[in-house]
Amino acid sequence: MTGPGTRAPAGLRVSYLLAASAGGTGRHVAMLAGGCAARGATVHVYGPATARAGLSQPGGAPPGWDFSVVDIADGPRPARDLAAVARVRRLLARDTPSVLHAHGLRAGALAALALAVPGTPQTMLAVTVHNAPPDAGPAAAVYAGLELIVARRADAVLTVSGDLAARMRRRGARLAGRALVPAPAAPAASPAEIAALRREFAGRESGSRESPGRESGSREPGGREPGGPEIVLGVGRLATQKGFGILIQAAERWQRRSVVPLVIIAGDGPLDAELRHQARTAGVAIRFLGPRRDVPALLGAADVVVVPSTWEGQPLIVQEALRAGRPLVATRVGGVADLTGGDGAALVPPGDPVALATAVTRILDDPEAAARLAAAARARAVLLPTETAAVDQVLGVYEAMTTRP
Repeated sequence: MTGPGTRAPAGLRVSYLLAASAGGTGRHVAMLAGGCAARGATVHVYGPATARAGLSQPGGAPPGWDFSVVDIADGPRPARDLAAVARVRRLLARDTPSVLHAHGLRAGALAALALAVPGTPQTMLAVTVHNAPPDAGPAAAVYAGLELIVARRADAVLTVSGDLAARMRRRGARLAGRALVPAPAAPAASPAEIAALRREFAGRESGSRESPGRESGSREPGGREPGGPEIVLGVGRLATQKGFGILIQAAERWQRRSVVPLVIIAGDGPLDAELRHQARTAGVAIRFLGPRRDVPALLGAADVVVVPSTWEGQPLIVQEALRAGRPLVATRVGGVADLTGGDGAALVPPGDPVALATAVTRILDDPEAAARLAAAARARAVLLPTETAAVDQVLGVYEAMTTRP
């Protein structure tokens, strides 16, 4: 939950539109919607029926806003897109928001088209750009078209990383700053929870080769008590962007070590079967956990946290690892370095399993280096964005939009 923060401008009415809630987008929208409602704004949220679950509040708390279904397709579908535009227009006529805040380029473009239809109530449009474009192919051309629509129509554009800000600036967007996407606050795991997980992983390792534990009296990175396997943890959606295939390639290089780390991946997604097959073929010790609710305990049990993504904005798992004070290896992409700074993580190029394996091995083999990274992570965590700051930011953007001459 957000802190007290700044009150919403009198009479502010905000509607949020999202096309999907994959990754952290749904949690981010739920946080902004709930925070603005708590500050006195009237809030509505629109999106596909499948997005509703991703908008749930921690602990089942009343959200303070209502949800209306807009059937937005995953990709270009002319008939469904026209129906979605018409549906958004009807909702705007019903709710008469001061600001329509769309999340993602696809939602932003549909919102822009709805507002461009004559007779639509006067509403300012804000768009947060959450993701990087495809590299090539028809999808890249579609993405560029969406960028142009958003840049030319949105009254304010927020981006989650500097590279996205540069892209939208080249398109002529009215940039309103870097969006703050804080990870939800979560209580730290207890030592007992962490110890229980390490015992579980020591006794139930998977993969075609067993990963031996340390001998009694050996050291643990960052001052951990001896015992159990070395644990390399990845958390995220099992999708191409997250780079877990690169992590498996890196794990192949660890098989020659006297102690073979156990790689643990928590999450689910479309590449689940493919990644499991890749791990079996490579003969590496990997355990796939599926989706988990005990991420703080998993972080506490890990010797190294790895984020091998091909692109990220402000990844929640990076923020969670910093707060947990864990040694972190991540790719230098998107907004990752803005979160970690120069010393809060070992940053490696994306798509490079050799560099990834080398960075992880260096931490596992050098307890002093692991301790330095852990301390630097805790120091960076103090500088991470908060939910209060994120709500303050958007309320400032909304006020500037609605009072602009």
